Amino acid sequence: MSSTATEDPTGVWLIGARGSVATTAVAGCAAMAAGLHPPTGMVTETPAFAGAGLPALSSLVFGGHDTMECPLPKRAEQLAAQGVLPYGLPVAVHTELVAADAEIRTGGPLPGDARTDEELISAFTSEISDFLHRRGLARAVVVNLASTEPAPSAATAGPTAPPPFETPPPGRLLPASSLYATAALRAGCPYVNFTPSAGLHHPDLAALAARSGLPYAGRDGKTGQTLLRSVLGPMFAQRALDVRAWSGTNLLGGGDGAALADPDAAAAKNAGKERVLADTLGTVPQGEVHIDDVPALGDWKTAWDHIAFDGFLGTRMTLQTTWQGCDSALAAPLVLDLARLLSRSHAHGLTGPRPELAFYFKDPDPGASAALADQYAALTAFAARLQGRGE
Repeated sequence: MSSTATEDPTGVWLIGARGSVATTAVAGCAAMAAGLHPPTGMVTETPAFAGAGLPALSSLVFGGHDTMECPLPKRAEQLAAQGVLPYGLPVAVHTELVAADAEIRTGGPLPGDARTDEELISAFTSEISDFLHRRGLARAVVVNLASTEPAPSAATAGPTAPPPFETPPPGRLLPASSLYATAALRAGCPYVNFTPSAGLHHPDLAALAARSGLPYAGRDGKTGQTLLRSVLGPMFAQRALDVRAWSGTNLLGGGDGAALADPDAAAAKNAGKERVLADTLGTVPQGEVHIDDVPALGDWKTAWDHIAFDGFLGTRMTLQTTWQGCDSALAAPLVLDLARLLSRSHAHGLTGPRPELAFYFKDPDPGASAALADQYAALTAFAARLQGRGE
């Protein structure tokens, strides 16, 4: 295989394709491909990945599912008005936005939708497959960017069908994220879960995922507060400092803030944030994370952490951090990175979960370290493997 970037058309099928993150990813990819903006924030555009044979940004073809009807050019205009996208960018990449919007299909389940899980999965699979065939794509990566769902309970999970779980039982048992994940695998597409929703982690999909012969990665993109925690947690552990309490608050607006106003959805989101501390500190400190929906903040979020720790001879000290960032601008380059890496993994014949991509997730696939430095080392080693230099 060639070790240089490939120009072969590569699909990126976005679940939540008209959301802020997806719109920013599509507009940003077009801007970088045209040389209008540098690839700031894209790890796969750094020298370590130069020979990994990743799809060129200009080769990416976008489509997806969404239940919203606002077209991408209009959505991009809204984001530019909020300062998420640079002024004038929606006009500069209007053609690319129109082309991507033409490939977006109506998702589901919609309010009052009477279709069974199997009917929805079949419809989604057909639409993804049509995208592949009609656009002449060797492969497409499905990326879940939809709003966070509550974690499925034992009552909603339903009975586990005997493997392989190819056809769901009658009725509605799976959450939407798992319907899309099933459709991705049926269509032969690598899958990324950038949200804390169940997706392929639903227990009824374990057999299907194992038998799919496809690479997949997830879950829950690491863009702000947890990114910082994955750096600071190892620091305290390596310096033998005793963390007594670690509390946090998130203030955010936009669609993510509205979705996380649901306590069950917020609990699913916070699980990954807390897991990073347990994994890096080796213990669970006191404290918890609170998420507050502040619609006036729009796409901006503020994350504040208060860390109480003991030093030599029990001297009590504190560290406070404040992270203020634009969620879509932080997430979009990671989405493009992951789509390129999973596409190359598929072309390279790799299958199953990819813990090498833990660098991007709060809740990575099994076998990965929770420390960011370790995750970056694993990621760059993976890039070398894709170049054919590694084992």
